[in-house]
Amino acid sequence: MATKGNSGDHRSRGSMSIFIVIGLCGFFYILGAWQRSGFGKGDSIALEITKQSDCSILSNLNYETHHGGDAGTVDESEGEAKEFKPCDDRYIDYTPCQDQMRAMTFPRENMNYRERHCPPEEEKLHCLIPAPKGYVTPFPWPKSRDYVPYANAPYKSLTVEKAVQNWIQYEGNVFRFPGGGTQFPQGADAYINQLASVIPFDNGMVRTALDTGCGVASWGAYLFKKNVLAMSFAPRDSHEAQVQFALERGVPAVIGVLGTIKLPYPDRSFDMAHCSRCLINWGSNDGMYMMEVDRVLRPGGYWVLSGPPINWKVNYQAWQRPKEELQEEQRKIEEIAKSLCWEKKHEKGEIAIWRKRINYDNCRDQDSQPTMCESGNGGNVWYKKMEGCVTPYPETTSADENAGGEWKPFPERLNAVPFRISSGSIPGISVEAYQEDNQSWKKHVNAYKRINKILDSGRYRNIMDMNAGLGSFAAALESPKLWVMNVMPTIVEKDTLGVIFERGLIGIYHDWCEAFSTYPRTYDLIHANGVFSLYKDRCDAEDILLEMDRILRPEGAVIFRDKADVLIKVKRIVQGMRWNTKMVDHEDGPLVPEKILFAVKQYWVAGQNVSSH
Repeated sequence: MATKGNSGDHRSRGSMSIFIVIGLCGFFYILGAWQRSGFGKGDSIALEITKQSDCSILSNLNYETHHGGDAGTVDESEGEAKEFKPCDDRYIDYTPCQDQMRAMTFPRENMNYRERHCPPEEEKLHCLIPAPKGYVTPFPWPKSRDYVPYANAPYKSLTVEKAVQNWIQYEGNVFRFPGGGTQFPQGADAYINQLASVIPFDNGMVRTALDTGCGVASWGAYLFKKNVLAMSFAPRDSHEAQVQFALERGVPAVIGVLGTIKLPYPDRSFDMAHCSRCLINWGSNDGMYMMEVDRVLRPGGYWVLSGPPINWKVNYQAWQRPKEELQEEQRKIEEIAKSLCWEKKHEKGEIAIWRKRINYDNCRDQDSQPTMCESGNGGNVWYKKMEGCVTPYPETTSADENAGGEWKPFPERLNAVPFRISSGSIPGISVEAYQEDNQSWKKHVNAYKRINKILDSGRYRNIMDMNAGLGSFAAALESPKLWVMNVMPTIVEKDTLGVIFERGLIGIYHDWCEAFSTYPRTYDLIHANGVFSLYKDRCDAEDILLEMDRILRPEGAVIFRDKADVLIKVKRIVQGMRWNTKMVDHEDGPLVPEKILFAVKQYWVAGQNVSSH
């Protein structure tokens, strides 16, 4: 493994002292002393990523199984594994499906050009995306919420553009995030406390949130204090690297936009949705964007709108917009909210809060009934056009029954039986099957921890489950130190992403034949259960593995779980990708055909000549 030792790649510039880095077992101590303006001399931060005792992971993952060597063998007669070369340095922050040059060839109307537009087969890169020179392991949470190493995302434009809004500041060799935002210059904590006077954050009833047009995701970052998990999204646009900063901070985020296609979440996903000066024209297209928010809100969920046009009478001059325009904008929003049968709960200053009704019984007496969408598959949204209609509520039998089941507080809801399962709405998944799945994943995760003893230590903050099933891997790992992006492949037989959201977890639909909507180096740990068997006849395993390499941080870890023959092929490919691997038997012994392949991505950066062999 290439260690960071004395390479010079980890030297800081300006006022930050040189990093001293000691490679241990494929993971690292990083010790740094900072002298930042405003912090006083000698202020130092020691980042102990792992303990000496964790050497059971063993250098380069060369530990032995009970019968010596790997569980499973490779046919050496196939010759040398193909070696993948680094991509050109200009691809350091490459996002294949949100490429700026390609985006400009699509229409700007309704933000179509900011949506996913993936490269055709002949334009795909077959090389490894390099990390920028000087790249370092991010700070552990909660330090990462407030500080991001400059080398990891070297873009200062936001510090200039958003200086007065307290988003981000550049200090020495780190970016500092004071917790401000366009709409909350006094800080996210004060703003969240205002919302908490109306929205039940403190009793666990509101657990999942969608933040549209999130900026650097300070709202989502500070909601962790309330044990609320926010899925934040923003386009890849002129505000360079917003989503990248969010993920470097350890906050869930994806590149995304409200445009022409449906959001990649099932019906009735989120407990609340939020827009703080998110620049979305909510009144346009006959309210289609608000209808889409309504679709992904659970019955009884909240929608927060802060900033223009709310309180336009006081602020129109400061916003430099005509009174009449703002007044009409708010009138339209109020009208659409009424047609959606939302109840306005609060308007004070620049904050307005609506609540979706708990069922449709409360809406039958409305003067005007909106166009209802055809009742169909609530998860069939991948690349589907957004519709100008209202998603029907599930049926209820009484006026006080919550359509979609009673809300349970978190963490109780994590292991409670979700309504989608107890009501039998997912064919083939019984209550017993759900409970067995939960137990199995507790056992699997315990077995993972015996191999990788730092799995839940905080070393891995941003975790992805590529084929999340019922969300039981994430449930078994649940901890304030980490969060899991539960991915539901669009080709699975049983779509259970709605179950994952009911458990108080977050996730997203995705097709692994394409690139994920994120920046490079944004996940610390990736879990791939049955992914390569699932996609065997769909697309090239090499492409999926190159995408995993793109989104995995240097020294990030991967856990593959699949059939032995599938993992042998995977292992062979990643040998040419600068990954160290070790295959082990299933925890129930060598006779179980399913095996586990552990991998660690080596540390290397742009311009560094490192061979994978």
